[in-house]
Parts: sequence; C-alpha cells; structure tokens
Amino acid sequence: MTRKLTSITLGLAVLVACSLFMTYQTYGNLDFAIALRGKKIVAFILVGIACSFSTISFQTLSQNKLLTPNILGIDSFYVLIQTLSIFVFGSQSLSKATSLWDFLLTITLTMSLSTYLSFILLKKFKRNLFLFLMIGMILGTFFNNVSNFMQVILDPNEYDHLQGKLFASFSNVKPDHLTIAAILIAIICLFLWHLAPQLDVLHLGNDHAINLGIDLRRLQLMTLFAITALVGISTALVGPTSFLGFIVANIAYQLMKTYRHQSLFLAGSLIAILLLILGEFLVEHIFSFNTTLNVIIEFTGGCYFIGQILYERNGNKR
Repeated sequence: MTRKLTSITLGLAVLVACSLFMTYQTYGNLDFAIALRGKKIVAFILVGIACSFSTISFQTLSQNKLLTPNILGIDSFYVLIQTLSIFVFGSQSLSKATSLWDFLLTITLTMSLSTYLSFILLKKFKRNLFLFLMIGMILGTFFNNVSNFMQVILDPNEYDHLQGKLFASFSNVKPDHLTIAAILIAIICLFLWHLAPQLDVLHLGNDHAINLGIDLRRLQLMTLFAITALVGISTALVGPTSFLGFIVANIAYQLMKTYRHQSLFLAGSLIAILLLILGEFLVEHIFSFNTTLNVIIEFTGGCYFIGQILYERNGNKR
C-alpha cells in the first residue's frame, strides 16, 4: 500500500509540475506557450522513462548501484560521432542534410556498435561481466581522446557549432524526432517490463538466478541490447545526460523499498520527469537561461554521487 501511495503521489506531483510549467508566465499567449512548452514536456517524459528503465536494469545486471550505462562508453561514442561528422563534412554541409536522417543514423550507429561489442565481449568472457565493464570504460576513454584530438584542430566556428550539439538541450527537439523516439522507447520499455520478473530473480545473484532456471547469458544479452538502445535514443534526441539515471534510480530504491523492477521502473520514470521539469523551470525562470539543464543535472548528480559514496563508506546499507 505504501508503494502504491508513493507512486500515486509522484504521479500527482508530475501532473502539477507539468501544469505549472505549461501555464507559468504565459502573458496571455497560452496557445503559443503550450505549443512551445508541450514539445519539451514530451521530451522530458521520453528521456525520463528511457533513463529510468536503462539505469535500473543496468544496475541490476552489474549488481552495483553506483554504476550507470555511461560506463559502457555510449555517451563517448555519441560525442565521437558528432565530432567526426563535423570534422569530415563540416557544419554547413550537415545543415543541408535532413535532420531526421541524421537522427536515425546516430541511433543506428550507436545501437549497432554497442550491441555488437556487448555480444562479442560477453561471448568471449562469458560470465565475467566486470571485465566487460572495464573494457567498456577503456573504449569510452579511447573515444573521448579521439574526439578531443579532433576538436583541438577544428575551426573555432565549427567547434562552437559542435558544442551546441554536445550538451543536453530540450529546446531544439524536433516533433518528427519525438514521434520516432516515442515509438522506439515504448517498444523497448515494454520489452524490459516483460523481462522484469527475471531481473527480480537476478537480484539474488548470478549463481542463484542460474539455479532458479534463468538463462543468464541470454538475459544479459537481451537486457544490454535494450539498455544500449534506450541510452542511444535518448542521447541522440537531446544529448548526453550522464548523471540523471543515477539520481533517479537511487531515489527510487530509497522511496519504494523493493526489488520489484516494475515498481522501480514506474517510480524512477516519474522522478526523472519531475526532476527534468523542475530543472528546466530553474533554467528558464530563475537563472534566466544563464545556465543549461545539463549543468544543473551534472552538478546535482555529482553532489549526490559523492554523498552516496560517503554514505556507504561509513558502513551504511540501503
């Protein structure tokens, strides 16, 4: 009953936040404000759901609540794709290309490489998931170094254009991108929802899960594919949001007090949407666009991450 009440409270908080965000300081232009801000609300919902489902699933897979899917280097690969495209073709040539095809190509490349690496590495190292994660960190560092090298020798105007694409932005999301992202995220999240009972069993540990009839390698591959797809789609849609998933997953654990993934997915999604709306409200009405939502997320997430490490270092258990 407590978990249901918590979910209902979070749902009502999201509805109130959406209403306030849509109607605050419209100055009589409510229709224009709804058209402009409604697009952002949809983006908040999609990114919030994707971050929640992917991070909670990944933390169950890695059996570590301090890790996020970014350790696989997906964000770094996104940065490499954007840097390489501008380095080779230039921003003027890319501006003439159809943004929808650019969006689909980014998703396809990110998902393809991440899934291929996941399949090859898991096949090679079998149940050694932590070695797989270490290789993901190394690849992420490699992608960052290559990106930094190309960014150093870019034309300043090209570099400025690139930086605009590398920070999370909900203001420039296109409606056709939202439609495609919504369809893909809905399909993948339903798939993870279906896998939730098996992920519940995985909380007991790999050995116990195998003894209870779980095909561990198959579950790892299917879950990793879904995780990389969700991260790739949300990153291609608005840009990297590294710490958002970590924040919402850990708050969901503390609020729900359960290991049932369906409850955690729901609570985490609502928390993520609420945080994104509040963050954008601060950016627009408190800081007057002098900062970005990405900066607020990274700062808050970094502080929360350090707090969690200190909390567990003192011997506390969640």
